[in-house]
Amino acid sequence: MSRKSNSEYSDKAGKGLHNAHTRRVVADVLSYVLLTVLGIIWVMPIVWVLLESFNANTSPYQPTFFPTEYTLNNYNMLFTDKTIMDFGQMFLRTFIIACFVCVISVTFVLLVAYCMSRMRFRFRKPFMNIVLVLGMFPGIMSVVAIYFILKAMNLTSGNMTVIALILVYSAGTGAGFYMMKGYMDTIPNSLDEAAMLDGCTRWQVFTKIILPICRPMIVYQAITGFLTPWLDFVMAKAICRTQDQWTVALGLWNMLQKEYIQNFYARFAAAAVVVSVPIAILFMVMQRFYQESMSGSVKG
Repeated sequence: MSRKSNSEYSDKAGKGLHNAHTRRVVADVLSYVLLTVLGIIWVMPIVWVLLESFNANTSPYQPTFFPTEYTLNNYNMLFTDKTIMDFGQMFLRTFIIACFVCVISVTFVLLVAYCMSRMRFRFRKPFMNIVLVLGMFPGIMSVVAIYFILKAMNLTSGNMTVIALILVYSAGTGAGFYMMKGYMDTIPNSLDEAAMLDGCTRWQVFTKIILPICRPMIVYQAITGFLTPWLDFVMAKAICRTQDQWTVALGLWNMLQKEYIQNFYARFAAAAVVVSVPIAILFMVMQRFYQESMSGSVKG
């Protein structure tokens, strides 16, 4: 009787394990199917834009979803045809603005975050609360005021719009210090104290201890600082009034206007691919810095 009970128990346990294994396999298969479908949905627009950039038919209306005839003429005309808009000049102008804003924003955020995280002074908490409240208001509310301030400073005409856009995109970056400050708060103060006991100044602590540890957040801020002017449309539209001041976002928008769309639709796709190249390069270059470790810090 005991042997029979043990045998029945073993059979039930085996069936239970088999059923659990079956359920796990089914769940894995369904998960992979779902991820595959989502991946196709996510990749499809990218593939379509890439193929459309080589489309020989420049019209937006075509009988097939994917192009049937391909050519490199769209990329060639994008940079050589300057009769309506100079995309190469727009690209260079936007790239210069994005690079300056990237450097300035990283510098501002690091300095402000370090002061808020490591220093204690009067009005520190009220300042942080004020910045937090101001950050709740959308930036578009200040577009009109910013434009008239820049106009009063004669920064809305000619090439001065480049300086105006750099100032606008960089001016408020220091207020976005909360994420960087939160990361710095996780760094033990004992590292600062040990470095100062070894003779380091506060600047040396900042450059040799804090910065290497904050490398992942610096990469995040650099990417954010570059993408903001690279992709922004609202502020550029308000400040850049003439075609010789346009950024790539304004150029792409004007390619889809009714007077240009018949000849510029495929060229718009080519421009979209070209605009994505610096972003892809930036991510690939910055990827190796995503290491959340303290191995890079140097004390002393």
